[in-house]
Amino acid sequence: MKIAVDIENSSPLFTQLIEQIKKAVLNDQLRPGDAVPSIRQLAGDLNINHKTVAKAYRLLERDSVIQAKRYRGTYVHPDAKVNCDGDLSAWAKSEISEKIGELRYAGVTDSEIRVVFGELMNNHKK
Repeated sequence: MKIAVDIENSSPLFTQLIEQIKKAVLNDQLRPGDAVPSIRQLAGDLNINHKTVAKAYRLLERDSVIQAKRYRGTYVHPDAKVNCDGDLSAWAKSEISEKIGELRYAGVTDSEIRVVFGELMNNHKK
């Protein structure tokens, strides 16, 4: 499987990585149990920051598309194909968009929404 990123693309690099890995799983180029490149290796191959690859891998692991096995590498999750359909980012965007619409309808200004959102995000840091 070949992974490439396009720095001219408006889509963030980590998103491009996620999409390509999910596509490879759905097209059976990556099968359950297959090893995926290490973060360091993939970052080096693509000449991008390792934190970008780490973020993509974290999100793929969160969605059970890949799984890290301590000190043994990262592999395609046994249920990866089924789990490729899940997109928490799209769901979150939809939920927040709906709430923004409700707030605007109630007369809350965009500036007020931004301030409250920022405050809430700062209060809910991990």
